[in-house]
Amino acid sequence: MNDDAVVIEGLKLPARVGIHAWERAMPRPLLLDLELLLDLRPAAASDALADTVDYAAVAGLAEALAGERHYALIESFAERLAAALFARFPLRRLRMQVAKPGAVAGARTVAVRIERSAADYPAASSAATNAAKSS
Repeated sequence: MNDDAVVIEGLKLPARVGIHAWERAMPRPLLLDLELLLDLRPAAASDALADTVDYAAVAGLAEALAGERHYALIESFAERLAAALFARFPLRRLRMQVAKPGAVAGARTVAVRIERSAADYPAASSAATNAAKSS
């Protein structure tokens, strides 16, 4: 299997994340790093956006999910985003880091890092694969 990847680093997302009242009151930035693993050979051969992951669409999806509600934990946001990405795109795997700058005094940032595969979201992954085949 191929380990090609579409990579997005340092995407700044306004979000309301945290357990404290002041964190729920106003959006603060999250920093998102994504590595979306899939076979990029079809896109290289066709030179067509339909054969790859549209990184603008990924960024838009991440921003929409970050802004739609309050999350107590960045872990919750990361898992929700992972599920949405597998539902929309024909990914094999993903690696994601969600960082919350300024969350701990004296630290530049705190972060969670997750790694998921299509097998973790079987219904979502088959829907994305079928959608990709029909486009």
